[in-house]
Amino acid sequence: MCGRFVQSASADDYARYFGADAVKTESLESNYNVAPTDGVYAVAEHDQERWLGSFRWGLIPHWSKDHRQAARFINARVETLTEKPAFRESFRTRRCIIPADGFYEWTRRGDLKIPHYIFTGSHAPMALAGLWASWKDPRTDEWLRTCSIITTEPNDFMRPIHDRMPAMLAEPAWDAWLDRSNHDVEELKSFLGPPPEDLLETYEVSTEVNNVRNNGAHLLQPA
Repeated sequence: MCGRFVQSASADDYARYFGADAVKTESLESNYNVAPTDGVYAVAEHDQERWLGSFRWGLIPHWSKDHRQAARFINARVETLTEKPAFRESFRTRRCIIPADGFYEWTRRGDLKIPHYIFTGSHAPMALAGLWASWKDPRTDEWLRTCSIITTEPNDFMRPIHDRMPAMLAEPAWDAWLDRSNHDVEELKSFLGPPPEDLLETYEVSTEVNNVRNNGAHLLQPA
């Protein structure tokens, strides 16, 4: 799974990098320890306009009666995207790109959980493949945009650390992935395999990351 990641750049910076035509959100604070149900930036399309907005991490299907299960849906497995009711409709028509400067995964050393920070060797933002949904809170009649990160099998680089990894979209796939009229399941799934082994780098970081209340750029310092 992918349970923690980093979004430290500004909305304008991410919008520029991913070719968004508009920014439709107020600024979020830099977050070096993004946790489930946090607000995050994502890039989506509507009426042929590519835009960057803010979403709550943890997808809530439009038919849900409440938001209590959102934290269960922070990840969507690529193998079951067309089967799971929570993700099936979003995979068909509401796909997004979730920018990430990097993400964390853990290994065990005795009783300790050791966090590893994984990032691109070029330090460019990752284009995490995501799904989004709009949900209306029946108590307040307010609309909430939510999202989930798609996970896939690990490449050889990630396998010693974890048995899953976020699916990362190569730039040539961005247009087809965001195109809401694209319903070609085989093409869409072809974008979601593990990335090349030489794309990523990693190092251990402080166990401060293990506590979601800890935040700040110091979390990215090698342990």
